[in-house]
Amino acid sequence: MPVHHLSEITWEEMRDLPTGGGRAVAVLPIGALEAHGPHLPLGTDVIIAEAMARAGAARLAERGYTVLVLPALAYVPAPFARDFPGTLSVRAATMGALLGDIAESVSIHGITVLAIANAHFDPANVAAIKRAIHDVGSRCDLVIVFPDLTCRKLAERLTPEFQSGACHAGQYETSIVLAERPETVRTAMSSLPAVDISLSRAIRSGHTTFEEAGGDRAYFGAPAAATRAEGEKTVLVLGAILEEAVQAEFPDAS
Repeated sequence: MPVHHLSEITWEEMRDLPTGGGRAVAVLPIGALEAHGPHLPLGTDVIIAEAMARAGAARLAERGYTVLVLPALAYVPAPFARDFPGTLSVRAATMGALLGDIAESVSIHGITVLAIANAHFDPANVAAIKRAIHDVGSRCDLVIVFPDLTCRKLAERLTPEFQSGACHAGQYETSIVLAERPETVRTAMSSLPAVDISLSRAIRSGHTTFEEAGGDRAYFGAPAAATRAEGEKTVLVLGAILEEAVQAEFPDAS
């Protein structure tokens, strides 16, 4: 079955989509507009989230699901990068309310599953998503699937840099952008020294901004080591993770 993009179909085409039988899935990419070093665009997380959504949607469609990819949600909490020009951050309550409203609206149109492809790991954003999922349960008959890549079990399927936590605008993210939108990667990438600081450990230590964590240029990891091949491979893994998360909610659907 084909993958449908909500922003590209008409309302009549949406009306006529086969949404019965509990096999209609909407995929929502979630990213951020925030600083990603001197070499990646502010919308890096959106690019990665859309890649994950596309790859996962394709796999689900092959299994016979009706799959609708929603426009990315890019206005989210991003307090870690708040002091860098271009970063746009909203309150967690705003994010939670918006996600809840999107879920409720989607459910009205026969969608039974909302799968979240999140590529923005600021703790405030991840917490807002989890709170929204909890709140939505009392508002509408919809299952929200959220494969949280910050969980060890899923992180272990991704690259060594991702697992280390030193992966904001580093090799992991730069590789994906090289695969998806190479024209947006600045030439500064090749000359940037590695910043071998685990952002995840800095967060656990109580740091609340990139600068506090040691990332005064808004990147962690080794962007100069990025390759398109790694990015392409990683997108496939992200797609598989999203597909499997949906399948886990409906083990009898094949």
